[in-house]
Amino acid sequence: MSDTETPDQGCRNLRWALALFDGLVRGGVRRVVLSPGSRSTPLVLAAQRQPSIELTPILDERSAAFFALGLAQASARPVALVCTSGSALAHWFPAVIESSESGVPLILLSADRPPELRGWGANQTIDQTRLFGGFTREYHDPGPAEEGTAALKAIRALGLRAALVSRGPRPGPVHLNLPFREPLVPGPSCTAEPLGSFESAATGPHDGPEARSSASDQVRCFDTPQWPQGLTTLRGGRGIICCGPMTPSDAAAEAIFACAERLDAPVLADPLSGLRFRPAPTARITRYDSLLRNPEAAAALRPDWVIRFGGTPVSKTLSGWLEDIPSILVDASERWSDPTHDVIVRIAADPTAFCRLLQTRIDRDAHGLWIRRWTDAEQTLDRLAHAFLEHSPWCEGHLIAGLLEGLPAGDGLFCANSLPIRQLDTWSGQSETPLRVFGHRGASGIDGQSSTLAGLNAGRTEPTRGVTGLLGDLSFIHDLSGLLLMERLDRPCIVLNNGGGRIFDFLPQRGLAGFEPLWRTPQRVQPDALARAFGLAHRSVDDAAGFAQAWAEAIDAGMRGEPAGLIEVRLDADLSLRTHRAFWNGVREQSIIESE
Repeated sequence: MSDTETPDQGCRNLRWALALFDGLVRGGVRRVVLSPGSRSTPLVLAAQRQPSIELTPILDERSAAFFALGLAQASARPVALVCTSGSALAHWFPAVIESSESGVPLILLSADRPPELRGWGANQTIDQTRLFGGFTREYHDPGPAEEGTAALKAIRALGLRAALVSRGPRPGPVHLNLPFREPLVPGPSCTAEPLGSFESAATGPHDGPEARSSASDQVRCFDTPQWPQGLTTLRGGRGIICCGPMTPSDAAAEAIFACAERLDAPVLADPLSGLRFRPAPTARITRYDSLLRNPEAAAALRPDWVIRFGGTPVSKTLSGWLEDIPSILVDASERWSDPTHDVIVRIAADPTAFCRLLQTRIDRDAHGLWIRRWTDAEQTLDRLAHAFLEHSPWCEGHLIAGLLEGLPAGDGLFCANSLPIRQLDTWSGQSETPLRVFGHRGASGIDGQSSTLAGLNAGRTEPTRGVTGLLGDLSFIHDLSGLLLMERLDRPCIVLNNGGGRIFDFLPQRGLAGFEPLWRTPQRVQPDALARAFGLAHRSVDDAAGFAQAWAEAIDAGMRGEPAGLIEVRLDADLSLRTHRAFWNGVREQSIIESE
């Protein structure tokens, strides 16, 4: 139709936006997180009219973006973000970076002024072109809304493309910058509705969290006749399998452990690897951060090669120990996760496919002696850790042990960066109880933690039940807008209050002038005051009995449908520092490895 035939620009905008959402829904989008604004009105109206879409309004764009990030992590589906023009979308940037670096699918729908207003000083108009640079998988600016069959078909196809690219072989954010001319609200005679020409979303081939735009169970960079020369190293020597942050399927986890048994290679499982807390054979190792602080053990257990899955591990001790060891990197998204520059071959493959193919190509007479050496050391470290905690002052180690014991099977745990994730790495050990651990290790920032926690809970799908938060006091305060979302939580947010950025107490900056105000940065506002301001239940604890009681009360509140609130854990940071150093010094002095 021409503009003369349909003079209602608002209706034209709405029809165009409805076609876009048809494509997005077809690609698997079911949740839209929006922040209020005028220019984005056509997008909000279109999302409202899509029966498959659930809308969540969040005032602060930064909080909205991290909430969407949590939704996408928990549900394994792309989540769409909507905002108005101007500086609004700039507040998405930290979450966009994390989405890109950690491979979480987001669709960024930013409204914009039409081309004739850009660069002419029009209100709330900035250059939004490729604002997120290389952090998006694709960027599109299709121009203002148009009518006609071809135009609607094109914008619908763009929506489908954006959703599929965001969840494709290299998942991440896709940015659609969408200019709208005024008026933005359609007239009363507008009868625009979803096109509905796509087949049912419930039965479409792109629906469901398992859908991908390419096969994920095939080795994509080599086939059976083209065996990479670098993999011949696996036929001899002693190796390990190092699994960093990732989200493996059950089939991938089983394949990795089966491959480990065949190669006689222990699996070093990062807390975010998805392999620490699930049924597993004896090949799993989790105490490596402490174990490798023992010079004798670090030398005796040094491998000839390493197969790596997932991102860079949390443990700096492990990463440093892996330097100069030939590595085989397996990553279906084709990322270069190789900070030590030791990768000799990169395999663009799903872990399941790679391990299955490896089992057909590697014939080793593995007796399990190398795995047994590692597991004996793991058991020794387990005993040392438990004995140490029995006789030491209450600290994060006791808290983490109690928390992991109390989490119901199928629950999730979201752990903040800096000190909490490192302490979880040190003290968690391993468990047969299935738990899912989340974290922001793409860019490892402390921002947006409370908002992400809320999004994880809102987006959880079976078998994940509730998601508990484990945050530091600075990460908690850093995301005050996220506290507006915590009334939705049926699991508590645990805040480790140790008086600022205590990660620096373990780093060389500790001795610098101005250390307290410039690095540790303790805050005057306390969690209890913030809880009152945001109407959240607050419980303060400083010992094991207090934590057990607060945990039981919070879980009981959640079971009754009430907000679980905050559990503030007050810690003596100097005592905690001395306790951790005492444990690591004790490990260094122990005789852990027997001579071969």
